[in-house]
Amino acid sequence: MKHAIKTDLFASRAPLEWAVVGNGTLYTAQIPIDRQGQVVSGGIEAQARQTLDNLRHTLEAANSSLDAVTQVLIYVTDRSYLAIVNALYTEYFQAPYPNRAAVVVAGLAREEMLVELVVYACID
Repeated sequence: MKHAIKTDLFASRAPLEWAVVGNGTLYTAQIPIDRQGQVVSGGIEAQARQTLDNLRHTLEAANSSLDAVTQVLIYVTDRSYLAIVNALYTEYFQAPYPNRAAVVVAGLAREEMLVELVVYACID
C-alpha cells in the first residue's frame, strides 16, 4: 500500500504528490520552486540549493532525514552545472553518500528549470 507525504511545498496543478511512501521506500522528485510555486532565480547554484532544501523539507515531513536517502538521480540542463551541484551536494549529504547518477538533458518540464532530483529513501 502507498501513501502520500503531506508537505508545505507548493500544491502543484499537475496530478502528482511531492512524495509517496510504499513498502518502506520514499519516492520523490524535487525541483527548484519556492513556496509560491515559482522557479527561483539566481542560476544553477540558487536552483540546486532550493531543490536540496525542498528535498530536506520533504524528508522531514516524512519524519526522516537526508541520512535515509539511498539513491539520487540528478538531471541538469548543462554539463558545467554538475560541478556546482556536486559542491552543494556535499553540504547536504555525508558519507556514506547515496548511490547516484547524473544526466544532462535538453530541458526539463519548466523551461527555466536547470536542475531536478529524483530521490529514493528508506523510511521506517
